[in-house]
Amino acid sequence: MKIAVDGKELFELSEVQKKVIMNDIDEDVFEEDMKRRLQYILMHKYERCFERLKKEWDEKLKSRVQAVPTNPDSYAQLVFQQQDYKGRKAREADAARNR
Repeated sequence: MKIAVDGKELFELSEVQKKVIMNDIDEDVFEEDMKRRLQYILMHKYERCFERLKKEWDEKLKSRVQAVPTNPDSYAQLVFQQQDYKGRKAREADAARNR
């Protein structure tokens, strides 16, 4: 089983690895179960990151906008539009310069 994103192979489960997993998971649902698990992992990461983004920006946005969106994607887009928004790479670069 090859795992790819945007057409780029990330890794491959060997036949032995698949058989070890199928010791606990019915082989008839193996592929669907692996897809479900990968989706869960990525969505869990998204949810935790969104919680941190929201925690950081709730107070800032209250003083800047009349209504804060409740939809997560709309909220994130609003944050990304803020002039003082910085992603992780920019924040780390700033921290390195201030050392």
